[in-house]
Amino acid sequence: MNVRACRKCRKIIEEDNVKTTAEKKKRSVIKECPVCGSSSFTTFWKGYVLIIDPEKSEVAKSMDVKLPGRYALRLSR
Repeated sequence: MNVRACRKCRKIIEEDNVKTTAEKKKRSVIKECPVCGSSSFTTFWKGYVLIIDPEKSEVAKSMDVKLPGRYALRLSR
């Protein structure tokens, strides 16, 4: 599984690994973040937080997160 984080909103996005060479052509690569629409991603991140209810979460408010999901805590590069 290939895991990347959006540089703009920190949303963690997972892509399935290719199992065989025949499936390489069928592999879906995410080009755009489903949360913010950014096309800039990084594989260099540390730690993550799982936001379940952004309206009640103080962490979500400090990170400016509006949608539930996994978000990277620290981005590098």
